[in-house]
Amino acid sequence: MTAKETTEASKYRITIYSCYIGYITQAIVNIFPTLLFIRFQNEFGIPLGQITSLITLNFLFQLSVDLISSKLIEKTGYRRAVVFAHISAVSGLVAYGILPYILPSPYIGLIISVLLCSIGGGIIEVVISPIVEACPTEHKSQQMSLLHSFYCWGSVAVVVLSTLFFNTAGLQNWRILSSLWALIPLAGAVLFCFVPILSLEETSEITVPFNKLLKAPIFWILMLMMVCSGASELTVSQWASDFAEAGLGVDKTVGDLMGPCMFSILMGTARVIYAKIGEKVDVAGYMIGSSALCVAGYLIISLSPSPWLSLIGCGIVGFSVGIMWPGTFSVAASSARSGGTAMFALLALGGDLGCAAGPTLVGTMSEVLGGDIKQGMIFGVFFPLALILALLILKAHIKNKSRKTAELESEIL
Repeated sequence: MTAKETTEASKYRITIYSCYIGYITQAIVNIFPTLLFIRFQNEFGIPLGQITSLITLNFLFQLSVDLISSKLIEKTGYRRAVVFAHISAVSGLVAYGILPYILPSPYIGLIISVLLCSIGGGIIEVVISPIVEACPTEHKSQQMSLLHSFYCWGSVAVVVLSTLFFNTAGLQNWRILSSLWALIPLAGAVLFCFVPILSLEETSEITVPFNKLLKAPIFWILMLMMVCSGASELTVSQWASDFAEAGLGVDKTVGDLMGPCMFSILMGTARVIYAKIGEKVDVAGYMIGSSALCVAGYLIISLSPSPWLSLIGCGIVGFSVGIMWPGTFSVAASSARSGGTAMFALLALGGDLGCAAGPTLVGTMSEVLGGDIKQGMIFGVFFPLALILALLILKAHIKNKSRKTAELESEIL
């Protein structure tokens, strides 16, 4: 880079730091409420079925945001969208401690709170990656990997710090902690009012229309990769606590700390490692190797006779999936440069669909096999295997082009 380009890039360093706060915010709105589900059930007298439905509603709200946000963001611009997302997250976290107490139905208050948090988290998922991708910096794939690692660190912080708070101040003071967590998205909202922001549309000479994007074969390869990435990750992460309890013989609280925290730490570590060495390796090839390691992790979980080894298998999967989601975004940005914001929104939708499809498949097959989640987990191997296939197809697609990367417009314009 020239001296001028270096100076220009340094202006956007605070923008990237603000994006890190965005992913920490997403971790807060996704994970903190789940730590309170039993409290909600006991304090408000809400049946377990309705408490469980909050998870489903959160997923449906985020999917809806993924689906409609690209068109809205194109009209409002990145800045307004990302500021609104953080304010929505603040509102949702504060609402958890207020609405269930003032509305006639506490359950309706929780639903509204979930909706506000889901809107914030969904928009953040769609807009933050394009903001980083549009920044005039080098080593985009490493930047993307480091960015997504902050969701992992945020997840660990939420579980550990919340557990410490509950053990010292008492679970009955959870409303105070909910408001304290809201300070982080509040800081993000303030920062995004002032930091410099570019859009992908500004940095690309051509932006592909939405309907043509859907007709591009390379886009559907990327969508398959995204679905498999989300499924490979969530299928194991949501069961990590149970494997920790079984493998270590500990109670639920310690299991939550050992299982999900171990998974998130290893996933975040993998993303930081790639951020350090990414410029020396081919991201698609790196993802193929990680997917093969993921297959091995799934096989260890499902076939090992030892609960301890199954727990180790969970850790292997956590490390191996680290590159999948940000790696797919990086591959998409380099091989389909004119996809614009719409492409990132649809890829986020694909990732969320995978997050639902993976656990659903394993849960269904486990039920067929007599309720043994360990045996059902072997069906999760399908997703990293499918990701390997999609990556091989993508590499062949790019190789057949006359230039190093396949431009999306050469395929559909």
